[in-house]
Amino acid sequence: MIKSMTGFGRVVFDTPNKNISIEIKSLNSKQIDIKLKLPHLYKEKELEIRKIITQKLERGKIDFSIYYDSTGEKLESKIDKDLALNYYNELSNLADEINCKKDTTDFLSLLVKMPDVFKPEREILDVSEYEILKENIIKAIDLLDKNRLEEGKILEKDFINRINKIDDLLKDISPFEADRINKIKERISNNIQNFVTDKSAIDNNRLEQELIYYIEKIDITEEKVRLHKHCDYFLETLKEEKANGKKLNFICQEIGREINTLGAKSNDINIQKIVVQMKDELEKVKEQVLNIL
Repeated sequence: MIKSMTGFGRVVFDTPNKNISIEIKSLNSKQIDIKLKLPHLYKEKELEIRKIITQKLERGKIDFSIYYDSTGEKLESKIDKDLALNYYNELSNLADEINCKKDTTDFLSLLVKMPDVFKPEREILDVSEYEILKENIIKAIDLLDKNRLEEGKILEKDFINRINKIDDLLKDISPFEADRINKIKERISNNIQNFVTDKSAIDNNRLEQELIYYIEKIDITEEKVRLHKHCDYFLETLKEEKANGKKLNFICQEIGREINTLGAKSNDINIQKIVVQMKDELEKVKEQVLNIL
């Protein structure tokens, strides 16, 4: 079972005094990276909300937002009379000192603009409201997680097809392998015949030994076996219950290593063409594996 790191969840609900909307989306990231956008009322619960998200989503770049509209009684603003009078006295004294005519209307327009004269009542987070909010936060996360699973199923099918294609291409190498050895033997023998003038000086036994040594160096049997096993291991890992994006990425690296070695040791244009096709399939797998949890 695999999960994509890309997903989206949205929940809209009502409390006795508010209409609240929760949105959460995620993109791929090596670690958990959470960006919260919370109204001031819920700021005190930021650490707890982060903890809930981290426990449920594990990894990814997470954008989490809460919006609300009040549907109950509006909070009123109160005037700090003592502060306003203090401002008034200071302004009045200043006006006397500079011989400025005092106008009550002008003073009032100034006073209402002074800092902290108007104090809005601060809304206090109700415990029961937060419990409702927390339940819906979990719902939004669950919706995102469901979205991740659905996208993961699509990616899983693509991975299976591409890894099987690499394994099938591996089988296509066999017909060219035997012919490759004969061509190499023939090419080396012809080169020696062309460059050595005294044919009697050629030690055929030694030549045969060198040919065997060289052919063993370019033998690709081990690489083929390891590549096949890595492909099987990749498909087995896909079926594991736990999401294993990082593990799949490591297996891709091993598959790439064997494919590169096949290409380097092949010495055959037909095999190299097959290797290029393998690399093309693997690159597409590697691009998508980065998006797996």
